[in-house]
Amino acid sequence: MDGFTVIAEPTRRAIVDRLRAGEHDVGTLVDELGISQSLASKHLRVLREAGVVEAEIAGKRRLYRLTARPLPEVVAWVRPYVERWATSFDQLGRALDEDALDEDALDGEALDGEATRHGQ
Repeated sequence: MDGFTVIAEPTRRAIVDRLRAGEHDVGTLVDELGISQSLASKHLRVLREAGVVEAEIAGKRRLYRLTARPLPEVVAWVRPYVERWATSFDQLGRALDEDALDEDALDGEALDGEATRHGQ
């Protein structure tokens, strides 16, 4: 199953969101998401098979966490858009900075003009 199919399902996205904060066992995910144990296990199996999560057995519990590099095809597809948006935001930031500098210069000229008019 490709990464886009994996994250297309809202419950799987919710599980991934929870695991972003750290590892969880199935019971915790069931409680937090309000889903059944079987549904959580089904989605965790899909996520595990897709390489998004990994499990570690800790006593009687199985702890799930995000893998170091999940969904490489999704990241590869999104990266050019993020780079483009970052460039656009950088350009916007520079334009706003220049505009602020122009306003500061105009404010300074206005203050100088007022001081001159008041004989200072």
